Amino acid sequence: MSEPVRIALIHALEESVLPIRQAFVKLWPEAYVFDLLDTSLAVDLAHEGQLDAAMKDRFRTLADYALGSQGKGGRTQGILFTCSAFGPAIAAVKARVSAPVLRPNEAAFEAALAAGDKIGLVVTFGPSLEALKQELFDMAVVRDRRIEVQAILAEGALEALKSGDGESHDRLAAEAAAKLTNVDVIVLGQFSLARARQAVEDRTTRPVITTPESAVIALRDRLM
Repeated sequence: MSEPVRIALIHALEESVLPIRQAFVKLWPEAYVFDLLDTSLAVDLAHEGQLDAAMKDRFRTLADYALGSQGKGGRTQGILFTCSAFGPAIAAVKARVSAPVLRPNEAAFEAALAAGDKIGLVVTFGPSLEALKQELFDMAVVRDRRIEVQAILAEGALEALKSGDGESHDRLAAEAAAKLTNVDVIVLGQFSLARARQAVEDRTTRPVITTPESAVIALRDRLM
């Protein structure tokens, strides 16, 4: 019997761990996944307001550590970053390693672009909003596409989740999503938002895409 594929999950928010773990159990249970968590990254980004060279160095260090991990399933064969506010740092990692490295929203945005040109985006972590909008536009340019992006911050949702109030988190996410009008599809832009999918679907007639499931499917397709 062959050894399982070994995947490193790198997190900056502890709320991202459970959603991606659940997605792997549902969609690729044969994979062996392990977690690296540095919650100070999100705190430092929120404090500084922008990525700096030191933060990018920390991402390279985390990636090097992940790729050096060896054990069940052999050496690490892929990396998935789960926090959406660090696109440039993740891009720098992608450019320097040969193993597949996936940005948190990369696969979900691929699916959204396939669904239409008017894309709704919900986030709960403020610093990620502009970065994710730009990532969508950049992906569209590569495909010679012209798109419109409506992005909204679900105010207070992440704070509710951190305090253990998942019901309020989901309600606030759904209320924010309901404000996105005239869109073809809605992307829930944080891994932690995946839990609100049903609440969002109850408030909109648009297709709803979550990032964890999209990411797992993309990694599975690349490595199997």
